[in-house]
Amino acid sequence: MAEILYGRNAVREALRAQRRTLHQLLVSSGAQETGSLGEIIKLAEQANVEVLRVDRHDLDRQLRQVNHQSVALKCSDYPYVELEECLSLAEDRNEPALLLMLDHLQDPQNIGTLLRTAEVIGVHGVIIPGRRAADVTPAVVNASAGATEHLNIAMVTNLAQTIVNLQRSGVWSVGVENDERAQDYDRVDLNIPLVLVIGAEGAGMARLTRERCDYMVRLPMRGQIDSLNAATAGSLVLYHAWRIRDRQSHLTE
Repeated sequence: MAEILYGRNAVREALRAQRRTLHQLLVSSGAQETGSLGEIIKLAEQANVEVLRVDRHDLDRQLRQVNHQSVALKCSDYPYVELEECLSLAEDRNEPALLLMLDHLQDPQNIGTLLRTAEVIGVHGVIIPGRRAADVTPAVVNASAGATEHLNIAMVTNLAQTIVNLQRSGVWSVGVENDERAQDYDRVDLNIPLVLVIGAEGAGMARLTRERCDYMVRLPMRGQIDSLNAATAGSLVLYHAWRIRDRQSHLTE
């Protein structure tokens, strides 16, 4: 199977990571091949990827009018990993596991935002379900600014059972949702091996997923709107968890 990635950030990171099989780079003829586009072409040439100049209208038709920014990359499907690889990465870094689980999120922009935050703070892996959720599509890659290409993302059959399996491995599960068990996010010790669980837009976490969580955390609010969207809430808690760990690691050096 083959995909077409689009957008300069997404294409550049796929070329940099070289985790996929790279087939062909498509560039709009007439586009100025300087700056980021020039860098992309150079990366493709270094990786021995064919560079093909095409009419912009042909690129528009192939990509159904998305904002491709004059460039696209034909490549293999996203290379998912096994969950064990995520845990092994934490072990290799001598760090407590920090994982992100997305409970049936659908919106590529929300997923992309969370994956971009996850990559920036250095999570060891992301877990997504195999059904009733958006997988790592070109739209998600574009929304993440190419962060997907540097992440370990595991697709699993059952999220609730995966939480149980992680708990058996010493990983605590923390759900981000304002229910009766939830504590303020900064009152819970997040400097432990953990998987942070983010529920779907609107519906939140599935019942079984919620019941399996060891803790629930919420973000305190004082305005008139009673919730943040999944991407914003999850990104805030992810960043907080990383900062707590980062400070602690510096204290112990």
